[in-house]
Amino acid sequence: MSQPHWALAAEVVAALDSPILPQTLAELLRQVAPFSYTVMFGYRGADQPIDLYDDFPPGKRKIFVTDYQAGPYMLDPFFLAASRSVAPGLYRLRDLAPDRFYQGEYFRSYYVQTGLAEEIAYFVTLPDQSTLTLSLMRAEKPFSQKEFVALEAVFPFVAATARRHWPGLDQKLDKSGGSLRRRQRQMTYDLGSFGAGVLTPREREVAEFTLKGHSAESAGQILGIAAGTVRIHRRNIYSKLNINSQGELFSRFLSTLVDLT
Repeated sequence: MSQPHWALAAEVVAALDSPILPQTLAELLRQVAPFSYTVMFGYRGADQPIDLYDDFPPGKRKIFVTDYQAGPYMLDPFFLAASRSVAPGLYRLRDLAPDRFYQGEYFRSYYVQTGLAEEIAYFVTLPDQSTLTLSLMRAEKPFSQKEFVALEAVFPFVAATARRHWPGLDQKLDKSGGSLRRRQRQMTYDLGSFGAGVLTPREREVAEFTLKGHSAESAGQILGIAAGTVRIHRRNIYSKLNINSQGELFSRFLSTLVDLT
């Protein structure tokens, strides 16, 4: 890091265990490469993520946090990566997303509302085995490879800071509410069991991968079936649910979550 960066790093260390730590860390990262917004989420398995810090203006915060926590997070590539314990490091969203993510309904019906040009995130495994993601968001243009490499270089500092400042994130997740936690776990389970009682187990699997943004080819490879078979299952899913598109499938899924509240 350059001399100004080291000065800010000293401020980050001084801010450990204080409420200003997240903002101070974000200011340091903005000196490495500018970005529009940042949000720090705590993830643990199937639990609803908690917002540890963000600097969104009020109108944006509804989309990025409130609406996200209501259910769409279950289709977020960052959440899904955290739930499968991706290796610590810095990742571009597009590198973790399924092959048809940008044509999928999560992107078209929810994510496009964010207006972002790109989102990248640090993944840090904390001492209690929960995961902290620190997302850096650009509204104007994607991060260049040079900027990405510069931000990647400070990952050890970011990770050490996060592990020191949030050693008990597990307790924060517990405090978010026992009954809410149980309901959110059930909601996440319903991503795999969506359509139970109407769809067959295989159709529910196909519906899940469709919602996540997988193509028929990608879903077929994961499930060990032909892409044509996946398409047949999709037609059967639409017929049984009395819908005609992936957009309606996404809406039906969100409606299921609302019914659980």
